[in-house]
Amino acid sequence: MARSTLTPDQIVRAAIELLDEEGLDGLNMRSLGARLGTAATAVYWHIKTKDELVRLAGDAVWTEVELPDLDAMDWRAAATAMAGSMHAMLTRHPWLGQAFGSHLLYGPGKSRHDDHSLALYEKAGFSPADADRAAAAVFVYVLGSALGAAAQVSLTRRLSKSGDPEKELADTMAAAAEVAKAFPRLRARLDDPAAATYTAGPDDAFSFGLRATLDGFEAALAKSR
Repeated sequence: MARSTLTPDQIVRAAIELLDEEGLDGLNMRSLGARLGTAATAVYWHIKTKDELVRLAGDAVWTEVELPDLDAMDWRAAATAMAGSMHAMLTRHPWLGQAFGSHLLYGPGKSRHDDHSLALYEKAGFSPADADRAAAAVFVYVLGSALGAAAQVSLTRRLSKSGDPEKELADTMAAAAEVAKAFPRLRARLDDPAAATYTAGPDDAFSFGLRATLDGFEAALAKSR
């Protein structure tokens, strides 16, 4: 693709695809140029650095988060929907959670999300200052909940370069279980089939934690009235 026909949006979309497949470590201008059918120098003509490219890609995926209509539902339903959409976005793009720790991320996509989040908690009845705190608490919870999936993707990708990732993970889990048996509560869960299913893949853990957080918000709002 010639430099004159290449656009920043095309570059960012290709970068997102590459990041989804290869992670932060797999993103470089040469690989991106090959994906676009052009030389790396053509990419540099539009976006000068890898850091800037990660920032633009990171901001673009924030537009995938659905913003609920605050006039059409109560605040708690809206908060649940918005947090769930953010969690799904972070799970689709596991590199974004890692990027928070290594890149400066900002832009209209994330600002759009943040502004709507503040409006949501102000509608719930929080003062502007407390709406900031509530929005930040949910943001950190959702981000933390999604990091497990991101770490799994990154670990599997790294292990696959040197051997059999499934076997290495299984061996590691078996070794970790042996260590855990020295501790009574962990041992009880390992011996309980129902608990073992939970610890292997707590599908409802995110919903449980979000409900508990919103329960706390409701209690605080009721107490302030």
